[in-house]
Amino acid sequence: MTLTAKQQRFVDEFLVDLNATQAAIRAGYSPKTARQVASENLTKPNIASAIAARQKKLADKAEWTAAERLSSLKAIHDAQKENDARVAISAIAEANKMQGSHAPAKKEIAGPHGGPIPTMDVTNLTDDQLAALEAAFSGIADDTEGDASEG
Repeated sequence: MTLTAKQQRFVDEFLVDLNATQAAIRAGYSPKTARQVASENLTKPNIASAIAARQKKLADKAEWTAAERLSSLKAIHDAQKENDARVAISAIAEANKMQGSHAPAKKEIAGPHGGPIPTMDVTNLTDDQLAALEAAFSGIADDTEGDASEG
């Protein structure tokens, strides 16, 4: 089933920002009913397939494969290795990142003001002291351990 002119305009407008209500308004539907019409349009098989086809076409057009990116970086490296070593080295670094051949970024975690993270030895606390600590921190920490041990 072919689309009406208004439905085709809806498809075109929807692909602008993926906002169905605004697409309906821009396509000429009443602002009062735009939300309902937009919802209905998105569930109509012919409109949904038209949107999917256009999205695939746009994705295929914009696709730049990993091989193409690597080839481009190699071309940049080769063109600049004599003129600007920084550019050549940057191209190598980017290619390494793409291929997973780089050291992961080091992430340091520190306590207040860059100092050590404060810890507390709770091994010698009484049950009442532990209960008081648990009550004090219950709003802060996730209780995911209890869920995991119950199964």
